[in-house]
Formats: sequence, C-alpha cells, structure tokens
Amino acid sequence: MTALDDSAPRRWAENQDASADGTAAQDGSDATGRDGEPAADVSAGTPTGLPDGFQVQIDLRCAKAGDFRYLVGGSPTRLLRMSDTALGMTSEDGRIEVCDNVTRRLARALLDAGIANPRPMFGPQPDDVTVVIPVRDNQDGVDRLLEALDGLAVIVVDDGSATPIETDRPTARVLRFDENRGPSAARNAGAAAATTDFVAFLDSDVVPDPDWLTILLTHFSDPTVGLVAPRIVGLQSDDSMAASLAERYENGWSSLDMGPEESAVAPSTRTPYVPSAAMVVRRSAFCGFDESLRVAEDVDACWRMHAQGWRIRYDPVARVAHEHRTDLRSVLSRRCFYGTGAAHLASRHGDRAAPMKMSVPMAAAVVALLSRTRFGAALAMIILTHLAVRMRRRLGDLPSAPLVSAQMTGRAAGFGLLQAADAICRHYWPVALLLALVSKRFRTLAVQVAIVEGVVSWVRDLLADPTSPPTLGPLRYILMHRLDDLAYGAGLWQGVIAHRDPEALRPVISR
Repeated sequence: MTALDDSAPRRWAENQDASADGTAAQDGSDATGRDGEPAADVSAGTPTGLPDGFQVQIDLRCAKAGDFRYLVGGSPTRLLRMSDTALGMTSEDGRIEVCDNVTRRLARALLDAGIANPRPMFGPQPDDVTVVIPVRDNQDGVDRLLEALDGLAVIVVDDGSATPIETDRPTARVLRFDENRGPSAARNAGAAAATTDFVAFLDSDVVPDPDWLTILLTHFSDPTVGLVAPRIVGLQSDDSMAASLAERYENGWSSLDMGPEESAVAPSTRTPYVPSAAMVVRRSAFCGFDESLRVAEDVDACWRMHAQGWRIRYDPVARVAHEHRTDLRSVLSRRCFYGTGAAHLASRHGDRAAPMKMSVPMAAAVVALLSRTRFGAALAMIILTHLAVRMRRRLGDLPSAPLVSAQMTGRAAGFGLLQAADAICRHYWPVALLLALVSKRFRTLAVQVAIVEGVVSWVRDLLADPTSPPTLGPLRYILMHRLDDLAYGAGLWQGVIAHRDPEALRPVISR
C-alpha cells in the first residue's frame, strides 16, 4: 500500500528536480568510458558489471539537436559530457552495446545518470519466478488472477479471510493465517516459502497483461537490479463513459499509476518508489516488508533496498490492470489513509519524506513571485538571473551554455512554483485555510493557486501521455484533484498528530 503523496506521484517526484542547488542538479562529469567498474553496495559477492550484449538507449530528449557530446537530462537534471572515446561507442541513434569493460563503464554511467534507459536482450525465465498473492476475503479476485497466471508457480497467502481461500490449480498452493496480520506479513510469508530466484508480488485485485512478466524479467540481466515494477492501469469497465466520476478519476490518475515514462526508481527523483500491488524482486535482494506498517510499506521497502545499493527499475511497457474503487467516499478515504503513512516514512527516512525540497535562493524567488507585487517580481528576477549566470559559468565550454542555463533555471523555477502550489493545496491546506479566513489577499492567492496548479497538472499529464486521452476534462479533474488533496492532507495531519512528530510537515530548505 503506497503512501507517499500517492494521488500524484509524477507531480510530486518531478518537483524534486528543483531541490538540488536552486536551478536543478548539474553533474559536469565526463563520460570517458575509462576501464573499470563503479562500486556497488549490494550483497557481498554479487557481480556488478553489465553482461556482454546488454544495450542502453540514450534518451534523445537529452541530446540537443541530436548532438550526443553534451547530454542534459536525468532526475535531478544534470549535464554529462561525452568524450571522443564514448562517442565512438555510440550509434547514430544513441544505442550502446556492452562488449568490454570500456562500454560496460560507459553504459553504467549513463544509466546511473538517468540519461539512458536499459534495452536488455535476455533475462531469467518465468520458471524462475514464484508469484505471491496476499489476499483477504477476495475469492473472486484470486480466481480471476490465477486464470491470468496459468502455468506459473503461485503461492496464495490467505491473510485471515472469514471464508478460507481455496484453489484447485495444481501450480498454486495456499498458506493461511488464522488471523489478519496485514499485507506485509502475508507477502513476507509467501516470499519465505518460495524457492525460486525471483518473486513476483501481485495483489488479488489486479490482472496482468500476458507479456508483463517476460518484459520485467529482462531487467534482471543487470545483476545489480533488485526490483522491477510495471505500470498499473485501470481495469476499465465495458462502458467507460457510464463510469462514475470517481472511477474515471481513478482510471486516469490512480495513486498506483507511476506514469508513461520508464525510469530508474530512487528517492527524490522523477519516480521515487513503486507500489507493491505489482512488482518483481530478486530474492537475494529482497529486504522484506516492515510488518509493523499497514501503509507505506512499499515506499519503505524501495528506499531500504536503494540504500543497500540495489537498483530499481520502472517499466511502463509492462502493464497490470487494477480494479480501482468506484465511489467517491472509498476513493477519498483511501487517499486519507495513504496520507497517514507520511509520518511513518518521516520517522524512518527523515528528509526523504519531506513535503517540499528547495534551495534557499529558489525558495526566496518562489516566495517573491507568490507575493504578486512589483517588488517581488523584481526580486525574483534578480535571484533567478544570478542563478542562471552561476550555472552558465559551471557549464564551461558547452556551445549552447546560455540557452541551457536559461532553460534549466526556468525549469527549476517552474518546479519550485509547483511545489509551493502543491504544498498550499495539499500538505498545508489546514494552515492555508486559516490564513484565508483572516486575509483577503491570501484567500485570493489560494483560489488562484488551486485553479492554476490544477490546469497545469492536467495539461502536463496530457502532454506526458498524448496517446491516451484524459478520462476527465479540466473542470472535473480540478474538482477531483482538489478533493484528493484535501483527503490526503487530512490523513497527513492525522498521522502527524497521532505520532506527535511534525517531521512529515517539515520542508527541507538547503543552503
């Protein structure tokens, strides 16, 4: 069960790009392709090198006008300079194939920078996987899921169902808890009972596409990948136009859907975690779910695996359909429940769970812009110009340095404004409400922010996945989006009060 600002994972994650140094992170490293392998803090004895035949594809959006010498991208955003040696290993379309230690190092550097994505040609087989299904009182869902998993080894963990879960499939067996112990305990028990090298966790209310597992398994040809997750989409009804407003919102903006773009998964990046409703793990890398958590256990597990040095990938080409909630009350109550998990994450992971991250200069520029005064606008321009000039100097001999520095500074400022708008409408809405009651000026600002942020969010999601038309128009989306924010924020404050710890509300303003 996810909990880290689940209603808009793409929005939350991308806003972190503005947190590094006020303009977006800038690496400045040189991909020379020199001999050797970077260290990886994975399990002792685990090989870290990419195998021969493994390929990576440079994200063409990172190469200005198709020039691979200077690559700008990743999350957080950075600049990577490609040496002549590296360019000689790169095809005209940005593909690199691992064939020796030099290409191995180059491919790893590009992957870790988030500027390239893996294109593995091989991987483990489905016979190397055991599917674990935690379930409580959902026999129909289990039957439907087992039908889609025909031929795979399956362990169903009955987490204290009132009527015991049963199956007559020869490839499936059932473990039963006499009392409910939670999804974390059920998944851990299933993983402990598995004997295969890989374990797939699927909730009982999902249905995977036929090729989902084959696609995900190829990523494990990289020996440092410990977890891979598919895109979770809505299990559409026969007549989507007849669906309720809440169901259509869930089908388009589910808290489980991490978006259409493939990426590495790491805290404070575009994809900070992946939900446990559908994921595949390397058993030797699996750290187990925290059984004391009934919410946010998947975020916690992802961050602990990342801290141990394991790489995590999100591949939206693999798709798993989820049976979303269809009524408004259940959708919003779930969002509220997810909000309570932020306090758990903050107590365990500190700044990684912060609702907002920004540098001091960028925070000052954002506050100045939100003041909606001439003085504020002038002050913001001075700050942003200073940041752009500073970045221009750091870019050195990059031919398009003025344009790149302006773009990166503008992008960081935009993300900073979105973070502030998100915080006003979502994390800090109780405070914003009190201020609005006593200040007409702030009340006007809050209304404007709620509308503009909603429109921007709707347009950004539309542009991110233009092949999939939005399930709601902008007006209905903004209504549901704001209700979503109110529910999540209420849960967040509920968790903070229950834990008597304000850490989950503390923004991170770095120097």
